[in-house]
Amino acid sequence: MIKLQIDNGMKLAIDFAGNSNDQAVIFFHGGGQTRHAWGEALEVLAKAGYFAATVDLRGHGHSDWAEDGNYRLDAFADDIIKLCAMFDHKPILVGASLGGLSSLLAIGSADTEIARALVLVDIVPKVNTVGTDHIKDFMSASPDGFASLEEAADAIAAYTPQRKRRKDLSGLSKNLRLRDNGRYYWHWDPRFLASSNQINPENTLEIATDNIRVPVLLVRGEQSDVVDDSGVADFLQRIPHAEYVQVSGAAHMIAGDSNQQFNQVVLEFLNKHK
Repeated sequence: MIKLQIDNGMKLAIDFAGNSNDQAVIFFHGGGQTRHAWGEALEVLAKAGYFAATVDLRGHGHSDWAEDGNYRLDAFADDIIKLCAMFDHKPILVGASLGGLSSLLAIGSADTEIARALVLVDIVPKVNTVGTDHIKDFMSASPDGFASLEEAADAIAAYTPQRKRRKDLSGLSKNLRLRDNGRYYWHWDPRFLASSNQINPENTLEIATDNIRVPVLLVRGEQSDVVDDSGVADFLQRIPHAEYVQVSGAAHMIAGDSNQQFNQVVLEFLNKHK
């Protein structure tokens, strides 16, 4: 892991894999997650000839927390624009949920073309609020943290019943911070919930979507409660050139539910646009 300072002063934690001379692919996780959410994607892409990077968004993981508590969608998008500018060649962006909307807004609102292509992972501008409310309820459910990793694992198992509960909890510790009081807390700034996903005016995201000209792939989880048929139809109407794939057996967090299938779908798209 390195902490890379972008030109607004924010330091973002990033893992890299592969040769820096190869096509760069940058992964941005969903709200409340960390760069570790992508499973084996980092190494899989590096072995396939890509320069892969997984990033902790502001206020998440090991990246800086915003001093002013600004976690509006346009703040995340601005971070992405500045990060892309640090690469010698335009990267391909892969974003899940919050990371996807931020990437979409960044590409569609930037003054110049910042990316070569975009992969959206189970997110569209027109979401099913039942699913997003489910996410917010989960994220706000444990403000006092957890007494143990087992207790945190129980909470995740209840939230993701489609997944088999893991016996090895070592990976879970990457998403939690053990504080001095002996309790585990999620690895993100609690202020994130107060201002996340706010943009002004309301149609900014839709305008940005209509501006997208780069190749786009929308990957939807078959069991997603966030992206429904109407959301997909609206998205494909706004970006007619976009490709669309549905991953069977996966819910909103596709990379965690069906990692191998997800990696294969992404690689097939990347190989067409590298």
